Amino acid sequence: MQTKLDTQFAFPSELITAHQEIPIPEGFGKSVGETIDKKQFHIADQPVLYTAHLHKILDWLHRLEQPSPLEKYPCEIPVLLYDSTLSFDHLLFHYDGSPASAKIIKHFLYLFSDNLHESKATIISPAFIPKSKLKEEQEIIQEVTNCTSETSFIKFNFNRIGDFWSYAVNHQVTMLVTTKNNQADLAKVLFHFYKGGLWYEKLSFYLAL
Repeated sequence: MQTKLDTQFAFPSELITAHQEIPIPEGFGKSVGETIDKKQFHIADQPVLYTAHLHKILDWLHRLEQPSPLEKYPCEIPVLLYDSTLSFDHLLFHYDGSPASAKIIKHFLYLFSDNLHESKATIISPAFIPKSKLKEEQEIIQEVTNCTSETSFIKFNFNRIGDFWSYAVNHQVTMLVTTKNNQADLAKVLFHFYKGGLWYEKLSFYLAL
């Protein structure tokens, strides 16, 4: 009998690796592809992060007639999809003004604190934020600034994950941090652009709730 944890991903579970260390150790980007955890889906392992090679996930997606969500049962454990390399050089944070969005960014900073000292960060926030959210927005900017070497803050009315993906590709971002609520739309974007002329193989995706 399979558990919910075993079946939460729409793609084959052997494509996923679980990680238990907090914070994620320095140099993680160089070693992630070599990390294999044979006990990855045991509930007792209590992973803090799942990683998967994006190329393998996309090959799986392209065997389907229609793009599928990456997870059947989105859970609290973040998923990091990396392509040819995993780099923290240029981070793109998707802040939408919600407490959940702030939580995702803060947890990312907590998990990868030892890997971000030399990182350049860009935060994209909606053009309009209610006054009640301005304090939280400033706190997010300050926390990102404290963890990275350079931080930019931009106001854009991006409503689709494709907008963030396009910005990331055009500005050579190496990691997009966003919510798992976008994973179905992200799967569609990746499904249609994989191996196309706009593909950027240094872009990784960090998805969380």
